[in-house]
Amino acid sequence: MGKILIAVGSTRRPKLMAVREAIRDFAAVLAPGGEFEVIGVEVDSGVGHTPANRAELMQGARQRVEALVHLAREKAESWRYFVGLEGGLDVIQEEGERRVLLESWAYVSDGRNGHYGRSGGIEIPDALAREVLENGVELSAAIDSFAGAVGIRDAQGAWGYFTNNLVTRQDASKLAVITAFAPFLNRVACNGSVSASENRCHEGSQEGHHQATVYPDR
Repeated sequence: MGKILIAVGSTRRPKLMAVREAIRDFAAVLAPGGEFEVIGVEVDSGVGHTPANRAELMQGARQRVEALVHLAREKAESWRYFVGLEGGLDVIQEEGERRVLLESWAYVSDGRNGHYGRSGGIEIPDALAREVLENGVELSAAIDSFAGAVGIRDAQGAWGYFTNNLVTRQDASKLAVITAFAPFLNRVACNGSVSASENRCHEGSQEGHHQATVYPDR
């Protein structure tokens, strides 16, 4: 078995590290004994710099994957899985009051089937929400200004800032990736099948636990 290549629609280190960490957690289930390599590829999400609702978040993650699949076919790349990650805001109206949540979404495909997953959500202050939603400031710039710091996006992220680093941007992305991969890991649980022959999410999901290797991204 050759290396299982996983393409990620971004070259940002926190996203790539999140995917690597997620794979390390479930590699023995997805492909026992397999060797994994994460490859970052910069592609366009097709949505704004800061998605402002759940639909845009999901669309951005999915369109990153669609761009990767197209690129793989065009260049005859042997990528096995495709991962799109998108972070942004989700706006909820509650009894006439606006609440704005920061969320991370993932979309994972094997080139045929695709599934969504997401992190939890953290409510952000209204002053920060206004900067992004009303004034059109990119979230990365708005959080730096709000926190009086520089480079939060590629460090702990807004997640880390608002949770005192109990949950970082990388942590949130990792959870989104794991939940998006879940149908590939356990088809019975996700699809409700009771047939023993269908108790596999992927050809690599076999009984037994063997060491799997995750190579550094490139």
